[in-house]
Amino acid sequence: MKNIEYVKPEDIEKRSFEIIAKELAEKGIVLPEEQDMITRRVIHTSADFEYANTMTYSKDAVKIAKELIKNGADIVTDTNMGLSGVNKTVLAKFGGEAHCFMADPDVAREAKERGVTRATVSMERAAAIEKPVIFAIGNAPTALIAIYEQMQKTDWRPAFVIGVPVGFVNVEASKELFIDSDVPYIINRGRKGGSNVAAAICNALLYELRKEYL
Repeated sequence: MKNIEYVKPEDIEKRSFEIIAKELAEKGIVLPEEQDMITRRVIHTSADFEYANTMTYSKDAVKIAKELIKNGADIVTDTNMGLSGVNKTVLAKFGGEAHCFMADPDVAREAKERGVTRATVSMERAAAIEKPVIFAIGNAPTALIAIYEQMQKTDWRPAFVIGVPVGFVNVEASKELFIDSDVPYIINRGRKGGSNVAAAICNALLYELRKEYL
């Protein structure tokens, strides 16, 4: 068939990254070395090269996130889709677990009683985990807002925030809350993101660590 490229199943990802590298070069885009594999995996997940311009990293973000995972940090997502996308097998090799509290019946009940979103209650549950937590937020800006509000009310701080919710209402503003904060982050500025993007960022970190340490 015309224009169909036949690629072995095991070579599809490799070929995809070759195409991404070629198109980035054609666009004259050179990604910072530390951030390169993270942003490329987001592009691979989304087929959207705009992420090369909008992905935003705090100082030493990738290094900090890797150290957290290496030392057994947990990951909390704001959707079960995001949870299912995180490679929990690799995470477990470093002593970490992945969690999502959004579908828990008691979370839904408490949210209804208090008149708040399930994301708000879920983030409060996550803040009570007695170990470092990487928050991977791909859907609910209210989750980012809840994390920020918790920071304002107490001396608690998340170990790391991956902030990539998608949509139109409070999405951009919720991401900007963390840009000048003292919390290390990987954030995609603007409206774009999603649970798949949050999981892709987590997996990029995990796969890099797997290559380095395992």
